[in-house]
Amino acid sequence: MSETIFILEDDSDLAALFAREIERAGMTARPFRAIKAVRAALATGRPDLCVLDLGLPDGDGLDFLRDDLAARGVPVVVVSGRGSLDDRVEGLSLGADDYLAKPADPAELVARIRSVLRRMARAAPVPPPAETDAAPRRARFAGHCFDADRLELTGPDGDTQRLSRADADLLTLFLHTRGRVVSRDWLVEQLFEDAGGQFDRSVDVRVSRLRKKLGDPPRSPKLIRTVYGAGYVFAAGVEWD
Repeated sequence: MSETIFILEDDSDLAALFAREIERAGMTARPFRAIKAVRAALATGRPDLCVLDLGLPDGDGLDFLRDDLAARGVPVVVVSGRGSLDDRVEGLSLGADDYLAKPADPAELVARIRSVLRRMARAAPVPPPAETDAAPRRARFAGHCFDADRLELTGPDGDTQRLSRADADLLTLFLHTRGRVVSRDWLVEQLFEDAGGQFDRSVDVRVSRLRKKLGDPPRSPKLIRTVYGAGYVFAAGVEWD
């Protein structure tokens, strides 16, 4: 079955252009012009990815990204006229998986979509223990439990919160590399794949946000520690089940 791609873009000509290129690539494109229509569609099923404009007639795309798409774990590629570095950092920190400034080439958009889908497909590649063929998908660390399938993080107090796909990907990387210093460049490469070094600041924003969700004190973090001049290290022990 082909991947289903939602296109939330109020410019019908541009949406049709994107849809044609997506369909040519073997995926199913579903264009929408308003947030309300996408919310109705989400009630009946989740797409494999959403292409998201930010300037929409019935609301702000960033709010919809944070409150609806990221909260449901829908991968997102933003395509927007807001193309400054600060705009890109904000979009990525709110849960977008990639960000293209308009005018965006349809072929590049398809390449970015495929890149994000590949990254989603290989998320949480944890080697299974020798005694079982089932790959462990829940991690326990410092009183927390992270369910990689549900994107749910349960804290020591028993409260559970759903992580955005972006936050879940970052936490997964730290869990797999516990005890090892990982550089910002490496994190950028893993999180954004084809983006190069332009998203270094976004990594710092995402780390800060993840620390907050983990209850990790920003001035003296115990779980995700900053190694100045080198990157970050996840300092807690991790058990998978």
